[in-house]
Amino acid sequence: MATIAWEDFGLVDMRVGEVTEVEEFPEARKPSYRMRIDFGLLGVKKSAAAVKEWYAPEDLRGRKVVAVVNFAPKQIANFLSEVLVLGAVRADRRVVLLRPDDGAQPGDPIA
Repeated sequence: MATIAWEDFGLVDMRVGEVTEVEEFPEARKPSYRMRIDFGLLGVKKSAAAVKEWYAPEDLRGRKVVAVVNFAPKQIANFLSEVLVLGAVRADRRVVLLRPDDGAQPGDPIA
């Protein structure tokens, strides 16, 4: 794995968000959802997340997540994903979404 400088890591803007909407995304190649995530003062952003195999919509609505908010938008099928929701990828390829402890609010930066 490549080593990066602290300055490079500092360019990545990760924030706490709260999932407000979850929809099926049948056009995606992997089983996915289209989500809207509230980032407080940054507003509501869209994200496609290939986590349908492991999470039901009701597990995601209202859940706090961690996301990279300063990537360029990415076209995924017919949907423009604006942020990347972060998760740990297990050896069996299962994605476990990262979430902050209680007390973190939408828009809080990750340090």
